[in-house]
Amino acid sequence: MARSVDLFETDDNQDEPKYVDGRLSAIFFSSSDSFYKVVLIEITATNISWPEAEIVVTGNFGDLVEGNSYHFTGKLIDHPRYGKQFQASNYTSLIATTKDGVIKYLSGDQFPGIGRKTAERVVDVLGEDAIEKINSDERVLDDIPITQKQKRAITENLSVDDSLEKVIVGLNSYGFSSQIAAAIYQKYHEDALKIISENPYQLVEDIDGISFRKADAIALKLGIVPDSKERVRAGLMFAIDELCLKNGDTYTTTAPLIATATTVLEGNSQPRISGKRLAESLVELAKENKIVGQDDRIYLTRLYNAEVQIAEHVNRIIKNKDDHDFDEATIKKQIRLVEKQFGITYDDSQVAAIVQAIQSPVFILTGGPGTGKTTIINGIVHTYARLHDFSLDVNAYKDANFPVVLAAPTGRAAKHMSESTGLPASTIHRLLGLNGRESNDADATKDIEGNLLIIDEMSMVDTYLFRSLVRAAPNQMQVVLVGDQDQLPSVGPGQVFHDLLVSKQIPAMQLDTIYRQEKGSSIIQLAHDIHNGQLSANFAENQADRSFISCRENQVPSVIEQVVKRAKQKQFGLMDVQVLAPMYRGNAGIDHLNDVIQSIWQDQPAKKTVTIREHTYRIGDKVLQLVNNPEQNVFNGDIGVIVSMEVIKDQKAPTKITIDFDETEVTYEKNEWSQFTLAYCTSIHKAQGSEFKMVILPIVRQYSRMLQRNLLYTAVTRASDFLIMLGEQDAFEQCVRSISVNRRTSLVKRLVDAIGRPEEPVQPPADSGQSNTQDDDHEQAVDRPKHLTEAVINHHEIDPMIGMGGVSPKDFM
Repeated sequence: MARSVDLFETDDNQDEPKYVDGRLSAIFFSSSDSFYKVVLIEITATNISWPEAEIVVTGNFGDLVEGNSYHFTGKLIDHPRYGKQFQASNYTSLIATTKDGVIKYLSGDQFPGIGRKTAERVVDVLGEDAIEKINSDERVLDDIPITQKQKRAITENLSVDDSLEKVIVGLNSYGFSSQIAAAIYQKYHEDALKIISENPYQLVEDIDGISFRKADAIALKLGIVPDSKERVRAGLMFAIDELCLKNGDTYTTTAPLIATATTVLEGNSQPRISGKRLAESLVELAKENKIVGQDDRIYLTRLYNAEVQIAEHVNRIIKNKDDHDFDEATIKKQIRLVEKQFGITYDDSQVAAIVQAIQSPVFILTGGPGTGKTTIINGIVHTYARLHDFSLDVNAYKDANFPVVLAAPTGRAAKHMSESTGLPASTIHRLLGLNGRESNDADATKDIEGNLLIIDEMSMVDTYLFRSLVRAAPNQMQVVLVGDQDQLPSVGPGQVFHDLLVSKQIPAMQLDTIYRQEKGSSIIQLAHDIHNGQLSANFAENQADRSFISCRENQVPSVIEQVVKRAKQKQFGLMDVQVLAPMYRGNAGIDHLNDVIQSIWQDQPAKKTVTIREHTYRIGDKVLQLVNNPEQNVFNGDIGVIVSMEVIKDQKAPTKITIDFDETEVTYEKNEWSQFTLAYCTSIHKAQGSEFKMVILPIVRQYSRMLQRNLLYTAVTRASDFLIMLGEQDAFEQCVRSISVNRRTSLVKRLVDAIGRPEEPVQPPADSGQSNTQDDDHEQAVDRPKHLTEAVINHHEIDPMIGMGGVSPKDFM
């Protein structure tokens, strides 16, 4: 991190605000998606001790004009890579005072129709103080040989306040980052400061990345009282969002909501918030369709709508099935031809899966590693093509849509899907044209065009993404959903794949036969043993493709260092070896292990380096993309290698970094460097959808709160050829014993209500490794108070729909 430079230890005016006045000489860097800039200033006045005539200034600025003068306030810092520079917390424009500065100002974009020659005529007549003279009496322009239109362009725009600059100055004073300031301006434009001053809590609802505590700090400065309606509403919304985000739930219940909201609102010695005030605010939020209450369940409206829309669109696809049905005999005849074409033989269960997929408008295929999911996907695609008499040669569809659409949640999963089928596949985000904000119900997506849609790695798909997916699928498109129900659920809210299976409203087949084990894979057998709630009997014995090294937490870094060095000596490549760990902190955490492993792969001195968030990056480093960036064709979870760093002349450190993601090169500006991190060691969640030749997996008791069966199962199934486990055996055993609790969702109920397919009572899939806590959706009616009172709130007996009569949530949709 940058540190402040104390140059005033003997200065009597040590507390005086530090400033730099000067003329803008050059703009070194200007962010494309925020207000952040790096500029060079020719100093005219300053109260810092600076021996040179120029200084680099960084900060959030509007449309700066080279040649114009500015007043910057802030502090001098000594960046470990960039050297000394002035970090501006705010700024104001100074009237241009040099001839060239005034000419550049008047010929700028602010004055349409005024070119440099016209500006020169104005300055030749009026001098360097032309702007002041025009502001005092615009009639001075009558003596200058310019047109009336040009005079109006100067006078009308010279007096117009720069609304962007005012907003940025105001946002700077609140201490927003460059990205957040840009998001606020994009949302509110020139009304930004007015909205913030009237209700800073509005930011919590409207702007991603602004916490309740940040809005609360602004409100405190503005004198908003702690029990104001706006503050209580924001605290409740923040509490619901936090509870759902923390647990992956799509709703919360009254007791935890009231407890969390009370903690948030009454923290930092704030006065007590009455139950009556909480109750009134909940009712208001429900009436305004910000939240939805059903029984004791409380949803953010966008999550409630997402679940409802999933059920409605799945039902739409089912009910609009293509009239062109094929009987079982016809399908099997084509399957035999596919077998002959590829020289394979499907067993009875595989044939049954292909037949059912062809006959069903929506079909689910689930199974663990080595059970032949990829083989069946290929069988479905080729059988479908034969039945519908179309070619699978992509080149034959130059002016038409390819009839088969393949997609997966991550870039690596999509690439694996494409390699295994020989057909094009994309990420779901790219397929839909999403920008990563799929939680916004109003964001439009591209319609999916084709006849057959197959989605792989469905366990990773969250509620928002699946809503966007099924909403974009047209009538009469057949949909096949493929995944492993026993892997970790999605990072985002919900457990969509699990709920689709549990609902029993969609034809599904679970694959149990392990085919890959015939090739001698003890990794596959270990995964299935973990799924069945036990470690393999030979867990601690070295096998041809896996081993276990017993060691304590403090020994983990050293052991991993030795294993990686040995793998490198045996010619394993950088992308072949992947270390996976459950947590980021600690001696055996992801952050520390990344530094340890980096030193092995980067064993030569580097000419170019840059430090980002306490990690030093070099050319050749393995990095992980953290956010979706469809425009650059790079997505959350993609792994790449830094191939170049660009350094501006006379600068010490890079300002641009280029990363190669499987031959897709993406260049990151400085303000975008938070989008990636080191990837020598990643979390198990981030590895979902990926497969590596060698996986190194440390599990120790330090990770105890993370140790669950589906976590270990997911990690083990990432290894295709070799699995090196290390740590404490009892920690691995704890994983197997700890069954994860299902998330709180209502999707099962929504699907049953919408589709209404008669079935036996809903039960979770056998041996799912998860306990069934969905009985919240089927709970019996209980007697609840009919009126909201403080006592009702305090005893956690609130029904958020009290006071709304017979209004249904659908009345607001």
